[in-house]
Amino acid sequence: MSDPVLALVLIAAFLVVVTAASYFKTLERGLWHDARLPLIAGVVCGFLIHFVHFLPAFVTTGIVLTLAALYVRLTGRESEPADGMILGAITGAAAALPLVVLAGEHELLRYAEAVLAGAVAGYGITFGLTHVRDRARQAIVDAATAVLAIAAAWLVALLLRTTRLTERDLAIASAAFVPLLIVATVFKQWPSVRAELRHEAALGFIDDDDVRATAHPLLRLGRAGWHDAEAHRAFVRMANKIALRKRQQRTRPDEIARLYQLEVIKLRMQMQEMSGIDRRMRAASAGDQVTS
Repeated sequence: MSDPVLALVLIAAFLVVVTAASYFKTLERGLWHDARLPLIAGVVCGFLIHFVHFLPAFVTTGIVLTLAALYVRLTGRESEPADGMILGAITGAAAALPLVVLAGEHELLRYAEAVLAGAVAGYGITFGLTHVRDRARQAIVDAATAVLAIAAAWLVALLLRTTRLTERDLAIASAAFVPLLIVATVFKQWPSVRAELRHEAALGFIDDDDVRATAHPLLRLGRAGWHDAEAHRAFVRMANKIALRKRQQRTRPDEIARLYQLEVIKLRMQMQEMSGIDRRMRAASAGDQVTS
């Protein structure tokens, strides 16, 4: 089945939707600053996949996108596995672009293979960095990631052969799967983030009333009683960064863990200052209302 126009529309739509899903996860608008390198690497990967013919396409896709994810991990900023999945999926979508333009057939199949393999590769490579200290074990995790990325690309072709699903169905499902998984990750992390913030509240660094509104995937999007909604979202970003760094400290070498502890201390001071400013602004606003 050949439908290059739909494939191009899906690539564009996927990039828009994954941007929205990434904002829902992080409340930050800096995705495309981090995504510049994955986009370039993805286009290069697409040309390699197209011109390498001595391996099946799904094998080449899995291997090349894993190497791209490894390159992005080594040259980009440190992130958690879910962020690696986002960048990996963007790499896969970018890799699909030259495949769609040059292939002449099965464009939707190549798109679905690239996006899924890229997402798996990005998640696995970042997982190896953030959860494994030993370099040899990291190499094993990276190799296993390549195998899983190949399997993800092969699964698309397998479903096409063994089910009644069409290339169009698989491409649309692939475009929807990664953003939905990102949103699901936010809800999955909700209890652990809440637990970390409750610990911060017990230590006196944030108010108890802020814990639920800061950790809840939906409440954190709004004002949550704050005077300024944007200030509250900045507060949420700091709180989530603290929760992330505290989790990462447990799997890092001592020298890295100490650096993270310094960052946590700095973020705590900033959060206390922001919370104090908001309380004063709310008090001033209430006073103005009483006066009027």
